[in-house]
Formats: sequence, C-alpha cells, structure tokens
Amino acid sequence: MVYTAVLAGCGGMSKGWLSTIAEHPLLAGRIRIVGLVDLDPAMAEARAGEFGLTEALTGSDLDSVLAQTKPDLLFDVVVPGARGNVVETGLRHGCHVLSEKPMATSIEQGRALVAKAAAAGRVHAVVQNRRFISGVRRIRRLIESGALGDITSLNCDFFIGAHFGGFREDMDNVLLLDMAIHTLDAARFMAGKAPRAVYCLETNPKGSWYRHGAAANAIFEFEDDVVFNYRGSWAAEGANTSWESAWRIIGTKGTLLWDGDAQFQARVVNGETGFLRDLADIDVPAPTDPDQTHGHASVIVDFLSAIENGRPPETASNDNIKSLAMVFAAIQSAKTGQRVTISA
Repeated sequence: MVYTAVLAGCGGMSKGWLSTIAEHPLLAGRIRIVGLVDLDPAMAEARAGEFGLTEALTGSDLDSVLAQTKPDLLFDVVVPGARGNVVETGLRHGCHVLSEKPMATSIEQGRALVAKAAAAGRVHAVVQNRRFISGVRRIRRLIESGALGDITSLNCDFFIGAHFGGFREDMDNVLLLDMAIHTLDAARFMAGKAPRAVYCLETNPKGSWYRHGAAANAIFEFEDDVVFNYRGSWAAEGANTSWESAWRIIGTKGTLLWDGDAQFQARVVNGETGFLRDLADIDVPAPTDPDQTHGHASVIVDFLSAIENGRPPETASNDNIKSLAMVFAAIQSAKTGQRVTISA
C-alpha cells in the first residue's frame, strides 16, 4: 500500500524526514507526500522544490491543506509549542499522526492528545528514533536473556557541547525537554521497567550559551528497586560522549559497559572465592530484527505496520507519555527541590 501524507513544519528537521522517506530502502515507494505546510509558505514551497515534490500542495493553513488533499498520514514536525493544535487538527481530519518529540508541552496536554487519538480511532505515535538503533536493541535483548541477572541500576553520562542556534538556545529546561527524553525513553525500554519517582537537580553552567537548563543530574526510581542515574549537559566542551550517552548497566551477576557507539564490554562473575571475584566475558547478542535498527526509518516502518495490522506501534503516544512523564517529573523536582512521584 502507498500512503499519502502531509508534512507540517518545513524547518531544518523536515529535511531529515523527507530524505528518509524518499531514500531509505525500508520506505522506498511506500509514502507519497501530497502536501507541505509551514507558517511561512515560502518555506513550504522551497522544501517542495528541493525534493522535487512538484505535485504537492503547499501553504500555511493546515486545515485547508488537509481538507484539499485528504491524506492518510500527518507528519508533525512543528516546534513543540504548536504540537497540540497540529495533532488535534490531523486527528480531526482522520489522519494517523506521527509527531516529533516531545509529544506535548505538558503532561496534561499529552493526556488530552492520547484521549483524542483514542476517540478518533487513529494511530498517534512519537518519533523516539534512538530506541531503534542496534546498541539499544542489543542491550534490551541481553537484559531480557537474564545473563546479567536481575538488573539493579542503569547509569548514563551525556556530555556534548552542542551549538544549535535557533529556538533551543531560548528554551526553558532545554536539556531535559528537548534531548533527555531520548535517553530516558531508551532507559525505560532497555530496563523494561516502569518509572516510579525522581529527584533532579537542573543547572545552567557558567559559560552556557543556552538561556536555561543546559545541564541536569537526575536519580530515577524504577519498579522492582531498579535505579536509573542520569547525568547530562549540552554545554560541556572538550570530551563529547556519543549522542546515545555512555552507559554502565549493573545486574546481580555482572555489568555491561556501552560507549553509545560500537564498543560493548559485558562481564559476569565466574567464581565463588576471592576478594574480587573472577570474571568472564559474555557476548552481547545481535538484535532480533535488523530492520528495527535504522533509527528514524524504523520508527516510520513500525508506524505503518501498526496501521496495517491494527496494533499499537512501539512508540504509541499512550506508551510514550510514560517517558514524557519522566521528563516533567524531573522538571518539577528541579523546581521544587523535592522527590516527585511519576504518574502518566
């Protein structure tokens, strides 16, 4: 089946979306872009020209473009503040909606969008592309195998001196709201545990080029006494980690180290004597399905498969709201200086 789609929001991120749709082998020929919408209609026209979308309708009025094109899908690539209205408009026109993250600017808005998608009988999902990479899928499979024993803690470091310019540098809670949700969602996915509470310290380090909240340290309590420690900064120069963070995952039998790229080290106890027990290396298994390791393309493929098979996609909004709840609970904790219970 070939799906028709309108893309709303033709800024810099739209180029990645349109390139993925047009060029990735998993998506070749599966989606036809019939409309492009932006507050600046010249942006929509320019993006249509750049990608040879000569038959696509362009404009600044999403309602009008959806009414005229009647697409199957709406791709929501707008800035977070505009997301709620865009998703609601798409659902009202009968579209399945795939949104950039974060899925909402508040947990209350997130709940409202989940309810509207359910009432409309449409699929609403969120682009959590970083859970669809080989390393994250491999770790999930290792944890599920029980080779590390019962998981007791996940620990990650995210330190990158990222100079975006644009809207991010003027955002409130920029690290937690715009980036940390990727890492928090990955931790929740890898652990297979629900978040219960958080204590967070948020700062804007000296020399930061962001207006607010470029760094954060958070301790999350997951179910079954699992602890997730997050340390991050977008204003840390000199020794960048991977965009996927650097991880140490500890279980009752051993530990996994992952640099966020290609290097894994997993060791388990191999003896019953000695002050420090002997250790043995273990393999980190390959992903079960290689098609689930292509980031953004795999998110879109899962979205289409969910529509076709009448099942929830992995990043459905009614599940992704749990990751969003982690973000807003961390922000509330930072504001109040108190431990905050997480509720989606």
